[in-house]
Amino acid sequence: MTQDTSFELHTRLESSPHGRTGTIHTPHGDIATPAFIPVGTKATVKTLTPEQVRSTGAQAVLGNAYHLYLQPGPEIVDAAGGLAAFQNWDGPTYTDSGGFQVMSLGVGFKKVLAMDTKGLTEADIRAKRKDRMAKVDEEGVDFRSVIDGSKHRFTPEVSMQIQHQLGADIMFAFDELTTLVDTRRYQEDSVARTHRWAQRCLDEHERLTQARAGKPLQSLWGVVQGAQYEDLRRRAARGLVELSTAAEAAGKRGFGGYGIGGALEKENLGTIVGWVCDELPEDRPRHLLGISEPDDLFTAIEYGADTFDCVAPTRLGRHGGVYTLDGRVNLTKAQFKRDFEPIDAELGGYVSENYSRAYIHHLLRAKEYLGGTLCTLHNLHFLVGLVDNIRAAITGGYYEEYRDEFLGRYYAAGSAK
Repeated sequence: MTQDTSFELHTRLESSPHGRTGTIHTPHGDIATPAFIPVGTKATVKTLTPEQVRSTGAQAVLGNAYHLYLQPGPEIVDAAGGLAAFQNWDGPTYTDSGGFQVMSLGVGFKKVLAMDTKGLTEADIRAKRKDRMAKVDEEGVDFRSVIDGSKHRFTPEVSMQIQHQLGADIMFAFDELTTLVDTRRYQEDSVARTHRWAQRCLDEHERLTQARAGKPLQSLWGVVQGAQYEDLRRRAARGLVELSTAAEAAGKRGFGGYGIGGALEKENLGTIVGWVCDELPEDRPRHLLGISEPDDLFTAIEYGADTFDCVAPTRLGRHGGVYTLDGRVNLTKAQFKRDFEPIDAELGGYVSENYSRAYIHHLLRAKEYLGGTLCTLHNLHFLVGLVDNIRAAITGGYYEEYRDEFLGRYYAAGSAK
């Protein structure tokens, strides 16, 4: 049977409690960490070919189990040889569990997690019960399809069955994602429920691994919830480690790594990541779900996170927003109509070396698809390259200098212009 996913720790940043480099070994290739993982929700990074994604330096992509379940269906992906083969991606793949949709369909609006609730009311974050498209109970989640309104049910076992058919190298246990406005009591109940679901995921993962002998081995990662509460975060992390240790002691497969999920207050991001990583074993990778802002990446890496994913760079790019070394700009603005300079000559990359801001402005204003493609390609080049540079700085012993120089420049005049 193909080699299982494993993690090799290389370097720990001495001036920080956790910052480190390593390598995740998977059946479809290695991932040098820290690493940013682009999101390919429906087996595609929107507007880009797999070859274009690879040209940014991306080492892996992440697909969405919920959306791929609805369309085209996991059995189709399985018949194609798995997610990587289906989308012609030559490299490792991740799939999430559908837990995010529990929140976004169940209680949330706008498919986003508020990292800052200032200026928001509960009504801005939580949908009224009558408007919710998903309902959570002990066994799982009932929900309606965003495509046709048809009724479906996800349980930990169903999530595992879907993700095994999708065939990603790394997949996440089914969890419940809460919001920052949920009560302390609800957060407690949710953490306990996610723990019970994690055990069911491990059991089903073991069964499916045996039933699908001959398929490349997949690595199941537990997901730590607990919102902004230290005791809940630590309890959740310790509980998952205990489940994994018990499974391995019984000769079964435990968690190959851990995800850090949930709504996080931006000002407490490092603290929360630190709480969790304190409780996790050093020989397993940690993936922070849904993070991509440059200062957050630096903070999370310093406190022990290894990999990251987020839709922000691609969603931003499709609307004309691009990252530069001097902050973020929006190329739809009139000021770029006659700006024949590249997006960022110093950063370089395919887009900056071949197209002007004026041309991309024109494409965006004319609603030509190429505009979104070029902005997305540039943004992934920027973020993937940023995390690669952080990895090199840790290895080279100049991390603090690189961090201070980068962030000082990027946020000097604000990150949005």
